[in-house]
Amino acid sequence: MNNLQKIAPLFSGWNETLIWSVLQGHMGYAIADDGEVPTAAQVVLGDFCFFAGKPSVAFAAKAAAREIVPQNEAWGDAIEQAFGCRAQRRLRYAILKEPGVFSRTKLQKYIDALPAEYELRLFDEEIYRRSMLEDWSCDFCACFADISDFLSRGIGVAVLHNGIFVSGASSYSVYDGGFEIEIDTKPEYRNQGLASACGAKLILTALERNLYPSWDAFDLRSVALAEKLGYHVDHPYPIYMLKD
Repeated sequence: MNNLQKIAPLFSGWNETLIWSVLQGHMGYAIADDGEVPTAAQVVLGDFCFFAGKPSVAFAAKAAAREIVPQNEAWGDAIEQAFGCRAQRRLRYAILKEPGVFSRTKLQKYIDALPAEYELRLFDEEIYRRSMLEDWSCDFCACFADISDFLSRGIGVAVLHNGIFVSGASSYSVYDGGFEIEIDTKPEYRNQGLASACGAKLILTALERNLYPSWDAFDLRSVALAEKLGYHVDHPYPIYMLKD
C-alpha cells in the first residue's frame, strides 16, 4: 500500500516500534483491505505482521509473516479461525520506553566484565557478512535492504572469540529517533555474560548517537536481560506463531 496515512488511524495508540517503522516509511510494507477506504490493515516487517482495524477472518488469512500480532482479542479470534491449530498462541512482553532510565556506569561495568578472551567490535562489512551466514545470527541485519543500507542506518555490536562471531546485539529495525534491539548468542556460548556486554555496548552507542534503543522481549529470559540492563516491563501481550 502506497498511502500509509490512510491506515495510520487504524494503528493509533499502538506503542510498537515495528509499526512505527512501517508507517514512517523506513522499512517493511503494509496491506489494506481497501486502498481508498481501508477498514482493516496489516503492517509487515521482518518476521512480524500486525493486524488492526475491523477484525476479519478472511483478511487475517492473508497474514504475510509467520509471527502474527493481533490488535485485540477479536483479532486473535479471527486469526485462530483463519489458521486453526497452525496458529500457536504465546506471550511476548512489551518493555517500557523510558529514555532517561539507563545508568551509563552500570552498563560500562557489564562491558568491563567481558572475559579477556572475548573481543567487542562494532558491526562492519565483515561482521555483517558473517551474521548472514548462520541461523542464530541472520536476523541481526535481515530487515535492511543490503549491506550498504545496514552500515548507513543500522548499528551492531559483535562479540568475537578467537575471531569467531559468537554473540551480538543490533538494530533489528529503525524508526524516527530510535531502533528495535535484536540480541542473541550462539547456543554453546550462552550464560557467560556475552549478551549483557554487547547489549550494554549497543545501548551506550545508541545514547551517544541520540537514538533510543527500544526492547521487546521474546520470553522471560529476554525480560530478565532487559531488566538487568535497566529496562522495566510494561505488559505481556499475545502473539501467534504459524506452524507448517
